[in-house]
Amino acid sequence: MTLEKLAEQKTDAHRSRNQVSRSGNSSRAASSENINSRILEIENHIHDKHILGQIGNTPLLQIRKLFKLNDSVEIYAKAEWFNPGGSVKDRAALSMILEAVRSGKLTGDRTIIDATSGNTGIAYAMIGSALGYKVTLALPSNASQERKNALLAYGAEIIYTDPLSGTDGAQQKVRELVANNPEKYYYPDQYNNPANWKAHYDTTAVEIWEQTGHRVTHFVAGLGTTGTFVGTSRRLKELNPGIVCVAFQPDSPLHGLEGLKHLATSIVPGIYDPTIADFQIAISTEEAYEMVNRLAREEGMFVGISAGAAMAASLKVASQLKSGVVVTVFPDGGARYGVEHLR
Repeated sequence: MTLEKLAEQKTDAHRSRNQVSRSGNSSRAASSENINSRILEIENHIHDKHILGQIGNTPLLQIRKLFKLNDSVEIYAKAEWFNPGGSVKDRAALSMILEAVRSGKLTGDRTIIDATSGNTGIAYAMIGSALGYKVTLALPSNASQERKNALLAYGAEIIYTDPLSGTDGAQQKVRELVANNPEKYYYPDQYNNPANWKAHYDTTAVEIWEQTGHRVTHFVAGLGTTGTFVGTSRRLKELNPGIVCVAFQPDSPLHGLEGLKHLATSIVPGIYDPTIADFQIAISTEEAYEMVNRLAREEGMFVGISAGAAMAASLKVASQLKSGVVVTVFPDGGARYGVEHLR
């Protein structure tokens, strides 16, 4: 072979590589353009005249009658049922979906799938409906009928799982479905997704800080996915390292506190950081039910079971203080539950 022929072959090969490179670059550019276009479209939905623009900035309500031991101690609760999907989970669900769109993990042809005890699922379903995504949810079959009705109203597909396995069983079912058909689904995995706790780091904590005029001294929240407690506590401690953060959870594996985990006997969420809590409190189902009743009758607040647990935990914290501002989160309202526990 002559040097001239060899040079021609090298030139042809170089031209071919350049064409492949340009083709690959064009493909990546188109993909990036599609993602940016979708992000812009979604962000245009998040304004004060759209349903998604109503997520967050919930009221901070003072508890005036249930605690009277000390006038120097104040208790407040974030009324998260004011979110459009009816619960605190709207914050995390929107955060996880936005992160997935930005990263290219969630495309228009994929179905959002996750395990839920109800509230995050309702948030996914509401947001999915607003943005045009299909949603499939694994839900323990003993979830309240009210939650099931809400999911169906938003058009979500529900896969019922063993009630005795709780959300752990629902997680296992979702992982099985995703493993068998990975191209069909986007799995946010709320128990292990940093965008969950970051939602509260960016919003809930800042709202509490501003709404209390920087006076908050104690923060109390329950452990389920643990996102609310982890994200809010991290930010509050950055704003003021002296803020005491108290976590609570059910006092036994068999409990009636929907959305909360008895961590010692459950799959511990990957986003949970055990070093953040200054104290841990165990709350019984009976205590939570009592507080649900008292909040309705004495404060005019009809809240869910986990909110009753939050109130019980906050009272335990407040009763030990000489002065302070205790803030907790009421995750949802009472309309999402049966009324069997009310008297």
